Amino acid sequence: MGTILTLVMLLCLCLTTNCHEAARIIEQQQQEQEEAERQGFSSKPNWNNNNNNNNNNNRRVIDVKGGPESVVWVVQLSDLHFSVHNPDRALDFNTIVGPALSMINPSLVLITGDLTDGKSKDLLTMKQIEEEWVEYQNTMEDVIKRSGLDKNIFFDLRGNHDNFGVPAVGGSFDFFSKYSINGQLGRHGSVNSVTLQTSERKHLFVGFDSTMSFGLRGPTNLFGHPTDQLLAELDLELSQWNSQSIKPVTKISFGHFPLSFSASANSGKSLKDIFLKHSLSAYLCGHLHTRFGKNLKRHHQSIHHFLSLPKLLQFNIHQMSSGSTVNCSFEAPPVEEFWEWEMGDWRKSRAMRILAIDRGHVSYIDIDFKSGTRNTIVLPTFPLDSRLMSTSSSRRMYECQIMLPSSYDSVRALLFSVSPIVSVMARVFDTLPGHLYLVWESSMTKVVENTTRGDLYTAPWNYKAFEDPSPDRYWLQIEVTDFLGRSTLTELRPFSVNGLSAKLSWTWREFSVMGCQWAALYNPVLWSTLYFIFFILLTPKALLIYSKKQHTFKTFIANKGFINGIAWVLQELCRVPILWYGMLGYLLHLIFLPWFSGQVFSDGKDREYMTYMGWVVKSSDGRGKHEYVGSPDIMVVVLPHLFFVVLPSILVIGFLAAERAIYREYFLSLSGKKEDDFDQGKMSFLLYGYQGIQNSKFSFGKRWIRKLLLVVCLAICWMHFKSCRALVKAYEMNPVIHFPGFSFSIPLLLAYAAYRSRNI
Repeated sequence: MGTILTLVMLLCLCLTTNCHEAARIIEQQQQEQEEAERQGFSSKPNWNNNNNNNNNNNRRVIDVKGGPESVVWVVQLSDLHFSVHNPDRALDFNTIVGPALSMINPSLVLITGDLTDGKSKDLLTMKQIEEEWVEYQNTMEDVIKRSGLDKNIFFDLRGNHDNFGVPAVGGSFDFFSKYSINGQLGRHGSVNSVTLQTSERKHLFVGFDSTMSFGLRGPTNLFGHPTDQLLAELDLELSQWNSQSIKPVTKISFGHFPLSFSASANSGKSLKDIFLKHSLSAYLCGHLHTRFGKNLKRHHQSIHHFLSLPKLLQFNIHQMSSGSTVNCSFEAPPVEEFWEWEMGDWRKSRAMRILAIDRGHVSYIDIDFKSGTRNTIVLPTFPLDSRLMSTSSSRRMYECQIMLPSSYDSVRALLFSVSPIVSVMARVFDTLPGHLYLVWESSMTKVVENTTRGDLYTAPWNYKAFEDPSPDRYWLQIEVTDFLGRSTLTELRPFSVNGLSAKLSWTWREFSVMGCQWAALYNPVLWSTLYFIFFILLTPKALLIYSKKQHTFKTFIANKGFINGIAWVLQELCRVPILWYGMLGYLLHLIFLPWFSGQVFSDGKDREYMTYMGWVVKSSDGRGKHEYVGSPDIMVVVLPHLFFVVLPSILVIGFLAAERAIYREYFLSLSGKKEDDFDQGKMSFLLYGYQGIQNSKFSFGKRWIRKLLLVVCLAICWMHFKSCRALVKAYEMNPVIHFPGFSFSIPLLLAYAAYRSRNI
C-alpha cells in the first residue's frame, strides 16, 4: 500500500512540476519517515501486547556509535544450567564473564536458553527451583555491573530446562517471566528483534522462544515446538526491513533448539522454511552442549527433491557440493541458504562465542574458559573459514563479480586484550607441497578511526593471488604479541577467497544429533519397529497353524541357515501359549492403553497419562483436555523401551524355549528313546555345550547356553528397572498403582520363561 501511494504521489507531482523535483521530494519524505521510525524505535519500546500495532511491540533499533564502522560484534552464551547442587557454575560465570564482557565490549549479549538446571541432585526429578532463579538474577546483575554494559543489550531466552513443569506462561511457576532479563524488561512476546545500525548497513537479530506451551517435566521435554503463530511472527520480524531500508541487511536469528530437535507446526511448516525464505546468514542455538562433538554445525540449502529423505537426514555438514556451477544470470533466483551454528555449554565447557559481522561477512570464535580468563582474544573476520562459514551466495557474488572489492582487499581481525598490543602478524600457508609452506606474511595495523568500541587490525593483500579451485589449499594464522611479550596464536583455518566450501564430515555422534531430523523420524521409526515386532510374532504363529511346514529342531539340523534358525526359535515361542499371548497382549496394551500416569507439572494438582502418541493433559481452566502434548519428546521413553526391552525380550524368550527343546532332544537321546530319529552327528555342533561336560575343566557347568540367556534376561530386567526408577522419580509415580502393566509385564514374562526352561 505504501508503494502504491508513493507512485501516485510521484505521478501527481510530475504533473505539476518536473519529475526530478518530485523524486527529490519523495526521497526526502522517505528519509524523514525512516528517521522518525529510528527515533521511535530507539526510545523505550512499547511492550504492551494488547496494542493494535503488535509488530512494533518487541522491536528495537540501536545506533552503533564509535568505530570501527565496518564491523559489529556480539557475544553468545548458552546452557548456563545454574544449579543449587553446583554453585561453581554461577560463581565462575560471575568471575569470568563480567571482566570478559568488559574487555570485548559487544553490542549485544545473547543467552540462548537453559539458564537454570531444574534438576534434583540425582538428576531424575526435573521441575522449577526458585532458588536457582534468584541466583541467576543476582549473578546477571553482578555481571552487568562488572561489565559496564547497558542491561538493555542483554537478551535471554527460555530453554527446555527453564520450562520443566511450568503449566502456563505467566503462572506462579513461570520463574523465567519473573527473574530473567527479558521478563524484567517487559519482553514478554515469543519473538523479539533488535537491529544494530551503522552508517553502512543494518544487522537484524531476531530471537524466539519455541519451548512447548505446556511445560512438561523431563525427560519428555526435549524438543522445540514452534506454532504457526510463532512462525508467522518470526516471518514478520525477519521481513521488517525488506521494503523500508536502502542499506544492506544482515539477518541472524537465535533460539535454544537446533533444527534437528525442533518439531514442525500443525500446518507442516518449520523454522527451516522461514529461515530459507529469508536466506539468513546464521541461526545461533544451544541445547546439545559439547558431549556429542565440537562440529555441531550445519549448512542448509533449499533443494527441491521428490524424495523425502533429505527432509529426514543430512549426511554431511554441507547439504550440497561446492562443485556445482554458478548461475550469473540476472534472472537467476537468489540462493536460499543459511548456517546453523550450535555452540558449547557453560555448564561444563565454560564456553563463550564472539560473533562478528564485517561488511556482511559473518564469522565467529568459540572460547573455552575452563582454564581461566583470557588476556587476549583474536577473531579473524576476513577471509572466512571455508569449512564452517563459506556460503553459496558469497561464491556467486565473487564469481559473478558483484561483490564489493573493498571487502576483499585486506586481511582483517578483531583484537580484544587487557594489555597494550605490540605487534600483530598475519601469515598464509600453502599446503600444496604436502606440508605448511609460508607464502605470505604481513604486519597488521590498527584502524585509526574512532575505535571507542574495539580494535580492528588490517593488512592489505592481493586477494586474487589466492584464488584456487581447492577450498582448503591456503590456511591463515594470526599471531599477536602484547607488551609483556605474551604471544597468542589463532588456530590455523583454511580459506577460499572465491567462496568455495571445504569438506568437513561429522562423526557418527555428531551426525546422530545434527543430521537426523528426529521430530520427523519418530513416527516412521516407531511404526517400523512395531510392524517388525508384530511380524516376528504373528508370522510364525500363522505358519504354525495354517502351514504344513513346521520349523523344529530336527528341520533346522537338516537344513541349517540363519532364516531357518530364527523361524525355529520364534515358532518355539509360539508353542508356549502363555508367553506368546502374554507378549502379544503387552504389545496391544502399549498401543491402545496409557503407559502410565504421573505428575507432569510442578503444581502437583492433577495426574496426566501418557500414550505412545503423547501426554493427555487437562487445560488450565479444567474444562477440557489437550491430547498428545509432548510429541515427539516422548520418544526418549518409547523408542528405548521398544528397542532395548520389548524386542530383546521376545528374542530371548524364544531362545530360551529353543534351548529347552535342544536339551530335551539331548536328554532323550541319552536315554535311548530317540536314537534312530536323526543323525546325532548333525546336532553335535549345538549339543557340544552339553556333551563332555563332565570331562571339561573349562566348562561353566551344565546348560551353559541357558545360563548365558539368563544373564541376558537379567541385563534386560536391569535396564527396565533403571528406566522405571527414573520415571518414578520424574513423575512421582508408584509402579504398582500408576503403571503396573508397564512395570511388571516384561519381568514376569522373562521370569516365567526362565522358570519353564528349568525342566524338560
